[in-house]
Amino acid sequence: MAHVAEWKKEEVSELKGLIDSYDVVGIVDLLNIPAKQLQEMRKSLNGKAVIRMSKKNLIDLALEDCNADKTNIVGLSDYMDGQVAVIATEMNPFKLYKILEDSKTAAPAKPGSIATDDIIIPEGDTGFEPGPFLGELQQVGIPARIDKGKIVVSKETVLVEAGEEVSKEVASTLSRMDINPMEVGIDLKAVYEDEAIYTSDVLAIDEEETLADIQSAFTRAFNLSVNAAIPTEETISTIISLAYNRAINVAMEGGIMTSETSEPLIGLAQAKMLSLASLVADVEGALDEELAEKVSSAAASATVAVVEEAEPADDEPEDEPEEDAEEEAAAGLGALFG
Repeated sequence: MAHVAEWKKEEVSELKGLIDSYDVVGIVDLLNIPAKQLQEMRKSLNGKAVIRMSKKNLIDLALEDCNADKTNIVGLSDYMDGQVAVIATEMNPFKLYKILEDSKTAAPAKPGSIATDDIIIPEGDTGFEPGPFLGELQQVGIPARIDKGKIVVSKETVLVEAGEEVSKEVASTLSRMDINPMEVGIDLKAVYEDEAIYTSDVLAIDEEETLADIQSAFTRAFNLSVNAAIPTEETISTIISLAYNRAINVAMEGGIMTSETSEPLIGLAQAKMLSLASLVADVEGALDEELAEKVSSAAASATVAVVEEAEPADDEPEDEPEEDAEEEAAAGLGALFG
């Protein structure tokens, strides 16, 4: 840099100091942002990020000087389109991108500007009285007519497709219709963190979809860990509980007496014994008095249970005639469908 002007050396030095001071460094495009709006955006980023405008070649030199300590940061030079500036922060790159995108505002289309998205004219009333504006709409390609004393758009129309230039006539028409199809804001081109460069298409994520994907991945990983008996902080209690339940089931199936299985096993054995005894209860002398009494009590209890289940409640209405039932069904449908 022996033949470089002194002010340029100082500028590169200051840019290098800025880049070295932050973990996250990006390139932004400030093209077409009005000075007043840019000032407001700077204020909103106060304490969160620092923006410094400079010449592209000087930013290139600063990035090269920083590349030794921040490996691969020189790759940001590939994304310097428009009116570039350096943005430096300690924020996560994805959070930085979201903040910058949320700060963008709608703006009118200027003649010669390029549409970032399709400019669509909605169908319906324009609010204008019949007059010369009808011809202006038709001239730029908007299907318009007079309806009930108002100028209306006959059908939704793509007036300018994404990537096309906005003509002077179209810009004037959109302005009169109070349609602001452009977005004005700080456009983050690329950002560097930990030797990696993230471009805007990578940073533009759907938060709800991403969260759903993470939750789904967690659930699958959890199930895999539990089914494979791989203990982790999140799954250990579930694995132990599942193992305990399986051990109890094995003990029950195998008739293994433990402190947990003794009571249900004894109850099961007694139930089987009473069932077997009931089969020979009519044979004289097959059961002693105690066992015969138990079989009789069990049978009586079963009979009472069946009777209670079968008998209708005292306040249960008697069966209504079929005609009445049909009328009620019709009334029900009427209430349902209004």
